[in-house]
Formats: sequence, structure tokens, C-alpha cells
Amino acid sequence: MPAQVLEPVVRMKVDELFLNWLSELSTQAMLKDYLMRIKNGECIDPDGGLKEGKDKPSVLSENSNVPSKKSLAERMLLPVSAPSSPPSTALPTGNGRAGPSSRSLRRSISTRRAQVKKEEPITPVLSESIPKFYFPRGRPPANLNIDTLISRIEKIFSQFPNERVTIEDMGKVAKACDCPLYWKALLFLSAGGDRTGSVSVHKFVAMWRKTLQTCHDDASKFVHILAKPGCNYLEQEDFIPFLQDVVNSHTGLAFLKEASEFHSRYITTVVQRIFYNVNRSWTGRITCSELRKSSFLQNVALLEEVEDVNQLTEYFSYEHFYVIYCKFWELDTDHDLYIDQRDLAQHNDQAISQKMIERLFSGTVTRDKRVLKEGLMSYADFVWFLISEEDKRTPTSIEYWFRCMDLDGDGVLSMYELEYFYEEQCQRLEAKAIESLPFEDCLCQMLDLVKPEVEGKITLRDLKKCKMSHIFFDTFFNTEKYLDHEQRDPLSVIRDETEGQDLSDWEKYAAEEYDLLVAEETANEQYRDGYGLLHHISSDASLRTDKRHLFAIPSPHCSLDLDEYEYEEDFE
Repeated sequence: MPAQVLEPVVRMKVDELFLNWLSELSTQAMLKDYLMRIKNGECIDPDGGLKEGKDKPSVLSENSNVPSKKSLAERMLLPVSAPSSPPSTALPTGNGRAGPSSRSLRRSISTRRAQVKKEEPITPVLSESIPKFYFPRGRPPANLNIDTLISRIEKIFSQFPNERVTIEDMGKVAKACDCPLYWKALLFLSAGGDRTGSVSVHKFVAMWRKTLQTCHDDASKFVHILAKPGCNYLEQEDFIPFLQDVVNSHTGLAFLKEASEFHSRYITTVVQRIFYNVNRSWTGRITCSELRKSSFLQNVALLEEVEDVNQLTEYFSYEHFYVIYCKFWELDTDHDLYIDQRDLAQHNDQAISQKMIERLFSGTVTRDKRVLKEGLMSYADFVWFLISEEDKRTPTSIEYWFRCMDLDGDGVLSMYELEYFYEEQCQRLEAKAIESLPFEDCLCQMLDLVKPEVEGKITLRDLKKCKMSHIFFDTFFNTEKYLDHEQRDPLSVIRDETEGQDLSDWEKYAAEEYDLLVAEETANEQYRDGYGLLHHISSDASLRTDKRHLFAIPSPHCSLDLDEYEYEEDFE
């Protein structure tokens, strides 16, 4: 700070001294003499400015025999850019010491050398010592012999006529590639098998060799094989061929062969569950990184080992699909595969508030364009809703409901937004003759429950850190579950949170609802047959002991031909 104050004062003093020196008669006479010598072509002495004699034409005549042949323009530039000091008569420098010009010359040379030294580039040895740490397509294996793997694949192809393999025999090739069995459809389609009905050894080897050279882990291989050309991500429709092969060939889904019209329903459900659990960025595009962080590929590998798909509850469970589809069918009274706000309001005996239903249809958490254009929710969006409604503890469900409650989209639940939803809760409780807490008391309870980092502002991070997010959400828009929480023993709630859960809330709900639906279908079998409704019984005893696969279509007035349904309608 003192240097900044003194700097202009020093400059003014230097200017004052310079003007005093310039006003002296001896200085003016000396400058005129220098100007005349420059016009006459005399050379410059680096030690003392200009030379006084005309018999020394070279600057380097004292130290070298090579004369300097600079042009007059170059000589004129030097005094301007680096003016020499006055002669010793004006400003004496002492006994034999170098003048200011020499000292400034030495300082400028040393400064340039220091600058050059600082700007030296980093040596290659130092840069090579930093190991590579970013592998977007997986870390390359150290001892991978591609030729050995290719020879093993060629040996498998040699067992078939003309070295061509169909989709039925592609499982052997998948195992030779060290891939899970149910990658067979991906490998078959990636090698062009869909065009000719079979794959030649040459096309497959060329495809797989390129894959091994560019992709080094299962996630990158899966995306590379299944994605569209030029894409490094997976969209919803990319999973259809893979899941269709699972439906066609898995023993646990053999009963579905007799009900092909329901293939698209099951595939739609599984695709939505994949994106619900894997696509954490909500972009509608699954990347290699998201696939690595999920358990999807592990579940795909388990399809080969598990005969009962109901054991794979995270993605492929048929029982879970059955529950979701029946719940949607009950709400879809006209059976056009879309529901509106009035239909959704009937879910769980009108447990969800109208304000929240309006937010669900505002496009905040839905992907189908018809939600905004026509106010309709598709079956694909209903899958997300039902899973989020029945299990509000998972990261995706917390994000789902947080988006709905964040009215202004600022990433914070303000007191105004909480009061907006709680007002309707109070009205619904009063309609049931139940006294509700004042908003101030409820707010204190919720703040104590969540413990936000910033007082008075609840963020998504706060709710994810809170282990009782389901209680928080139910308090503001689900009357039935809010009353259930109020009637429970607080100690039991704390005990459940500390001990943990073997089954998630969604798995508990799906298991209970499935048993109820099967019991209801069994009791009303005669009634359903009278209306010509469709039902299927699994012949595999291991799939379900005394339970049957039944497709409930409660209304006989459905005019929709499910055989004409196309997969793409679910992924718009």
C-alpha cells in the first residue's frame, strides 16, 4: 500500500529533474551536436554514446576487425529507444566506473536471460511421469490377446454350416466372446444378422475385433453394440430388441409366448425401470458412466443363472409388471392407454392432493409430449409415478417429488411452497373431521426432521441426507399415508431406520398387491370367463407354486386392438 502512494510522487520528481537538466544551455548545445553527428552518419559508441571523431566508423573497431554497416535508419532508432546519458562533464560518474548506460545494458541483458530461463518448457521426462487416469471406454487390460479370442470364436463358427450362425445358436458365440448369454441378440444385430437372418464368421470377427480394440469393459461394449451408429449413449427404443429376445427365450417368461399382445407392455415396463434406476441424470440417455455405476449389467448376467425372473426385482420381475399394469388398467377407464387428471385422482382412493396431481401433469417429471398438449399421462410415465409414490426413499423418487414441489424451479423448497401444498392437506383432513396441525407447528416438525443446512431453505441434498424423506413428502400431499405415519409409534419408526430394511418399500408393496390381485383373479375366474377375458397359467412349477399368471381386463368395452400396438408409442 505505501508503494502505491509514493509511486506518483517519485515520478513527478523524476520529471522535474529531467526538465531542469533539459533547460540547461550545455544540455541543449550537446543535443544539437548529437543531432548533427547523427545526420553526418557517425557511429555510436556503446560505452559512451556517440563518438567524437570521424576516424572511427565502426562500433566494434576497438574489439573487432569487422566493421558495422548499419543503415542510417537503424542508427536513428537506437538513441530514441535507449537514449544515452549525458557526457561526464554534465553528470560525473566517478573514478573509472561504468556509466549508467553500461549498467542499464548489463541489467537488460541479465533480465532477458532470466526471462528466457523462466519460459523454458517442461522437459518430456516430467510430463511422461504422469500416468493416464481417464478411461472413458474402460481401462485397457494388460495381457489381452485379441488373436486368441478371435480364434476361439472362429472355432465356434466352424461347427455350423457355411460358418454362419442364426439367432438360436448365437448363445454359444456370446459365451465364446466372454459375454453373458443374453448379449446374444445384441451381438447378432450388431453384426448385421437382422438383414440376412444369419451372421457369417467374417462379419462377426470384424465387428468384434473393432469392439475389443476400442472398448475395454462390459459397460462400454454394451453401449457400443446396442447404441445407434455414431452415438455413445442409449435411448429407450435401443433396448427393445434386447428385451424382446429375453421375452422370447427366457424360461421364466415362457408363458408369455401365448400372449404376444402383452409383450410390448412388459417391455415398456422394464425399459422404464431401467431408466428409472440407471439414468440418474434425467436426460433420457444412458451413458457408459451411468451404466457402470448401476447394477443393470449384473442383473443381465443373472438372467442366465436365475430361472425365476421374479427374483430380479430391480428390473425384470414379471410380478412387478403385473401389479403396475393392473393398477394402470383400473384407472384407464376408457382403455386408450392414457389417463387424465380425473383418472389419476382416483388412485388409492383419492389419497393424492389435487395440487400435486396438477404438478404431475405440468410436464415437470413426464416425458410424453401429450401431457402438455392434451393433458394425458402415458403408461410409461405412470410406471415412474407408481414406483415413486410407493417408495419415497430412493434417490430417484426423492428427485421426482422434489421437482414437483419446487414450483419456481430454483432448487429450494421455500416456506411459501410448503404452505401451498399443506393448505390442501388441512382442507382434506377437515373434510374427514380430523383436526390438523397449524402450518407453523408442522413446519417446525419438518425442519427438525430434515435438518436443512441453510435455515428456512430445504434443498434436494437435505432430503437425500434425511432418512425419513417419505414422511416429509406424505405430510404435504398424501393424506392416507400421512395419517398412517401419525398413528405409528415413533419408536418403531426410529427402529426401522436404524435396523435397515431387507426389502424396499416398493418391493413390499408389489408383493402385497400381487397376492391380492391373484386372489381376486382366482375368486372371479368364472365371472371373467363369462366376459371372454384373457388369462394365462404358467406351466413352470418353479416360476410360481400355486399362483397363476392372469391378465386382468376388467372392462368388456375395450375397443383397442392390442395386436396393432407399436413399441414406439411408449417412447415418444
